[in-house]
Amino acid sequence: MTTDKFILTHGAALQAKYGSPGLTKIEMAVRTLIKSDAKRGISTRLLCLDRAADMAPYGGPVPATKSTGRDVKLAVDKLCAAEAPHYLMLLGGPDIVPLVPLQNPAFGPNGDDDKTVPSDLPYACAAPYSTDPSRFMGPTRVVGRLPDLIGAKQPRLLIRFLNAAARAKPLPRSAYESAFSLSAEIWHQSTELSVANTFGMAAKVNTVPPSSYKWSKGQLAARMHFINCHGNDSSVDFYGQPTGVEDYPISHHAPWINGKITAGTVVAVECCFGGQLWDPVDADGGVPMPIAYLQDGAWGFFGSTNTAYGPSEGNGSADLICQYFLQQVLLGASQGRAALEARLKFAAGKTHLDPFDLKTLAQFYLLGDPSVQPVAPSSHALAKTAAFRKAFSATKDRTVRQLRRERLERDGKHLAKSLPKLKKVTSAAAASVSVALNAMARETGLGNEVDRLAFQLQSASGPKRHIHVLKGRKLLGDAGDSVVRVVALIATEEDGQLIHVRRLHSR
Repeated sequence: MTTDKFILTHGAALQAKYGSPGLTKIEMAVRTLIKSDAKRGISTRLLCLDRAADMAPYGGPVPATKSTGRDVKLAVDKLCAAEAPHYLMLLGGPDIVPLVPLQNPAFGPNGDDDKTVPSDLPYACAAPYSTDPSRFMGPTRVVGRLPDLIGAKQPRLLIRFLNAAARAKPLPRSAYESAFSLSAEIWHQSTELSVANTFGMAAKVNTVPPSSYKWSKGQLAARMHFINCHGNDSSVDFYGQPTGVEDYPISHHAPWINGKITAGTVVAVECCFGGQLWDPVDADGGVPMPIAYLQDGAWGFFGSTNTAYGPSEGNGSADLICQYFLQQVLLGASQGRAALEARLKFAAGKTHLDPFDLKTLAQFYLLGDPSVQPVAPSSHALAKTAAFRKAFSATKDRTVRQLRRERLERDGKHLAKSLPKLKKVTSAAAASVSVALNAMARETGLGNEVDRLAFQLQSASGPKRHIHVLKGRKLLGDAGDSVVRVVALIATEEDGQLIHVRRLHSR
């Protein structure tokens, strides 16, 4: 029998974390999900990547201890080559199924100091293992991660998430007509544009200030959440900011949302570290925002593993990939397909991916069961006829999914071949380009401590182009924890001429 969905985990890591009784309970919950998937027309199997019996058809198991992202990536590639599943669900946090530590092309000591980008993107790509994000610009696979809590001793939360996925059923489009939209006041214009593009012009954007984080249950009841605020490493809070003022009041507080989230909620978060998972010990007992949402009934959370970027006005980077994800969910896509479609649309909308585009593509990932379909798609008239139902009663769902997967695979392969790769170089910008960028840096307030990065776009054809980046910390505010703001100018040079420049801010 063809398997549509593989649930991939590391049995030894789960057993070491939760003990044998805990592992048994998790496997029971997985069996319940498999039965529910079958009723939805999805054939599902659990594979423990470290078990020889499970992995014998796919090149053998990963190491039982200290498995790395490289080990898992190699196993996933062999599995997909043999089976071509429609869904891959990684079961557990990064302490169970590791993220791949991709190189951060925007790294620099005076600005973005994330040396790596923890990422699930390589698992969604057919390209072989690498830590170079340029190798993964053409995703083709539907991947999501159903996490557990790092540092947990009991599997209660993971079992709760599995049971919620088993109960999930598509809801009418009307159930997702309202949205909770939240923005730092300084970015309200950018957020209003994102919200209008996603939900329509009538959707309201809440800003902090003047509001505070104490949102009512009625405000948080909407099943669509779009958040564009500051975030911080291992913090239970997101932060707002007044226009023109370096002040960072709390805009969203993970403990506060408990008991206020509607079952079936889908969340897209632009904030730095918005999708980060960490041990609550690192935050005085508070759980990460994604866990807070999922444990309160959300089905999916789309966010970033580390420092993310967007413009203060207009849309770009994090704005776009978050919009695209929610738009696809509203059109009836499964959460995993929505994440893949968002990645593909983001990459396809560019002539090339600069260092910040590459980081955006790599850092945003789905936390939730990828096969869950929040919004029921509208069916065409023919599908309602008895003759159609009879002809396709046993195969319709899988064959339609297969056609979509073929299209997405074609799109991803095309992007992987056509988008030029970035190569870091030491060559300086042309004199006129350097003068223009230095002037912009002064007017932007970057000061003298600025990282200067240069890249060559490697393309088989087309004009010779370079990317130049000037970035640094503009100001350091205080929100209990410090909130670091990184500002970057990204310029494209062609044949010694400046042809494009944009400015981004860390979220």
